[in-house]
Amino acid sequence: MRQAPTLRIPLGVLGLVFALGVYAIAIANIVPSLIGRWPGLAQMPVYLVLGIVWIMPLRRFLMWMETGRWRMPREDQPVN
Repeated sequence: MRQAPTLRIPLGVLGLVFALGVYAIAIANIVPSLIGRWPGLAQMPVYLVLGIVWIMPLRRFLMWMETGRWRMPREDQPVN
């Protein structure tokens, strides 16, 4: 467990907010031109998938923010 505060956490939060903002703006600008003429029920699964996709890399990113490693350390490895 981390004993002292690190700069990774505030930088990670800022990076996460920035990345999600870029992702949201990209989705809002690109996707409507591709599927905007589809019926609403056909658009719904696309937006549901795109709304969930950003969560996939979040686990490793949060692990990096907490431990400084992209993978979960083994039990016999010390955590920074």
